[in-house]
Amino acid sequence: MAAGAIIYKASLNIANMDTHYYAEHDLTIAKHPSENDLRLMVRIIAFVLNASEDLAFSKGISADDEPDIWEKKLDGEIKLWIDLGQPDEKRIRKACGRSEEVIIYTYQDGAARSWWKQEENKLKRFKNLKVIFLKIEENVDVLTQRSMKLQANMMDAELTLLDDVHSVVIESEVWKA
Repeated sequence: MAAGAIIYKASLNIANMDTHYYAEHDLTIAKHPSENDLRLMVRIIAFVLNASEDLAFSKGISADDEPDIWEKKLDGEIKLWIDLGQPDEKRIRKACGRSEEVIIYTYQDGAARSWWKQEENKLKRFKNLKVIFLKIEENVDVLTQRSMKLQANMMDAELTLLDDVHSVVIESEVWKA
């Protein structure tokens, strides 16, 4: 954990009708000093979209050789590597070599589309890579609290995150499967 990191707690109740995954997760998330609320919430969204009992947050921004989120096998091998934003080709190549499956969740429409336009042809060769654009219409930052209790409902590739007051819809657009 980075010096100056702020600890957030999130109690997630996940109902994913697409994969028939229904569970509660109590998460402790360290927010790096350079991380904003949007990126913190995108980490939570990525967790919800891939939720399993073995999925975990890594050191993330604090470690160059780890993803934001990962799932490891019992033998320590990386089953799933999840990165956020617009990583460079070198990082993606490294991730694809170390993990069975790699997912990049990109967001922020303008920056994401510009990055994808530059990287798309280079990334076609990676067979274990998925690139997914998260279309977040509303201000997801309104859900950010030091202690969050969120309901996550997933149906027809559309995620709705709710707290006691707010509701935010997130759509996933697959750019590379």
